[in-house]
Amino acid sequence: MRIHIKGGHLVDPAHQVDKKADLFIDDGQVIAVGKAPDGFKADETIDAKGKHIFPGLVDLQTRLREPGLEYKATIASETRAAAAGGITTVCLPPDTSPILDTPAVIELIHRRNEAAGCAEIVTIGALTKGLAGAEISEMYELKRAGCVGVTNARAPIANTLVMRRAMEYAANYDLTLFLHAEDHSLSQKGCAHEGVISTRLGLSSIPEAAETMAVARLLMLVEQTGVRAHFCQLSSAKSMQMMHRAQYDGLPVTADVTLHHLYLTDMDIGYFDSNCHVIPPLRSQRDRDGLRDGLLNGTLHAICSDHQPHELDAKLAPFSESEPGMSTLDTLLPLALRLAEETDMSQSDVISLLSWQPAKILGLNIGHLGVGARADLCIFDSEVNWTVSPETMLSQGKNSPFMGWELKGQVQQTLLAGKTVFKR
Repeated sequence: MRIHIKGGHLVDPAHQVDKKADLFIDDGQVIAVGKAPDGFKADETIDAKGKHIFPGLVDLQTRLREPGLEYKATIASETRAAAAGGITTVCLPPDTSPILDTPAVIELIHRRNEAAGCAEIVTIGALTKGLAGAEISEMYELKRAGCVGVTNARAPIANTLVMRRAMEYAANYDLTLFLHAEDHSLSQKGCAHEGVISTRLGLSSIPEAAETMAVARLLMLVEQTGVRAHFCQLSSAKSMQMMHRAQYDGLPVTADVTLHHLYLTDMDIGYFDSNCHVIPPLRSQRDRDGLRDGLLNGTLHAICSDHQPHELDAKLAPFSESEPGMSTLDTLLPLALRLAEETDMSQSDVISLLSWQPAKILGLNIGHLGVGARADLCIFDSEVNWTVSPETMLSQGKNSPFMGWELKGQVQQTLLAGKTVFKR
C-alpha cells in the first residue's frame, strides 16, 4: 500500500531532520522524504498538517505480564497501549512465567504477538537457567531464536565467577548483556531510598551503595571480559559519575534511565503512595538532577518506561508489602517531551533517546525514518491537552503516580511497517 503523509513536521534525529516535510511509504518502507518519487500515486493520504511525525518509539523494558500473569495484563492490551503511546517496538525481559530461557518460550511470545499485538516485541533471553544465577543458559540457541541480548533481570547472581563466565560467553556470541546493578545483600527487601523520608515513614530502605557497589563490580568485569554491556535503569548521581568515567576510558558500556526517575523523588511517596513503590527506588532530588545531567552530557543513551502494570489489589497493601512498579506506557511520550521544556534539551534530543539510540543499543535498524527504513512512526498533536485518568489510559494496569496530571500532546495515529495499528 502506498501512503503519502503530508504537511507534517518531521523529526528524525538519526538523519538530523527537524522540519516540515512530506513522507512517502510503499510496501511498509519509507521510499522518499520531502519530494515524491517519479510516478508515485498514493493509495492513502494522511493529513498531518499542524502535527509532528516522529519515528516509532523503542522501549528498552516493557513487562507485558504474558505469559504467566494475564490477570494483570496481556500482550494484546499492552501492545495496544504501546501503539497508542507511539511505541512500535517493546523489549521484553526474561522474567515471565515460564522464563525466557528456551527457544520454545520465545516462539510462544512471537506467536501470541502475531495474533494480538500492535507493536513488535523483541525478547531478551535469560542469562542463567531459570534466572537462578547458578548455571549459564544456552545463549547461542537464544540468539538463534531471535533474542537481541541476555540478562538476569533483577534476579541476583551472587557468585562472581558465574557472572564472569556469563560475560565471557555473551562476548563470544556477540550478545549485548543487559545489567541491573543491585547488591542484594545491601538492598535486602527494602522498598524506599535510604534517607530522611524512609526514616520518617519507618520504611525499610535501599541505600545508594546497593547500586553503586554493583556498578563498580560489574564495570571491572566488563573491562576484563570485553563484553558489550548495557546498564538498565540507573537511579543515582554517583552511578552517573562512574558510568561517565567508564565511557571516557573506552569501555563498551551504555546506560538508560526510567522516565519516572527523571521526574519523581522519594518525597513523592508522601503518605505512603504505593504507586511510587518502584525498584530501584525513587531517590533524592540530588540524584534526580544528576540523572538529568547524565542525559545532557551523553552518559545516558536512552529513556525507557520500565512499564509494570498491576491489578488494583497489588497496590492496596501497605507500602512495603505492595508490588513494585508503575504503569507508564500511556504517559511516556508527552512526559518526555515536557522534560525538554524543563531542561536544555531539544525536542529532537528527547526523541533520539526514545527511538534511534535505544535501537542502536539493540542493534536493530529501526527508530529512524530514512529512505529504506521500515515505516514505523507516530503522528503527534502537540496542541492536545489531556488528563491522566483510568479512562484515558489504555493499559490494563492503572497504577500510575501521574494520575490527575494534565499533559500536553497526544499521539493521533501510529503506523507499524506502514500499517495503521492505532488511530484516535
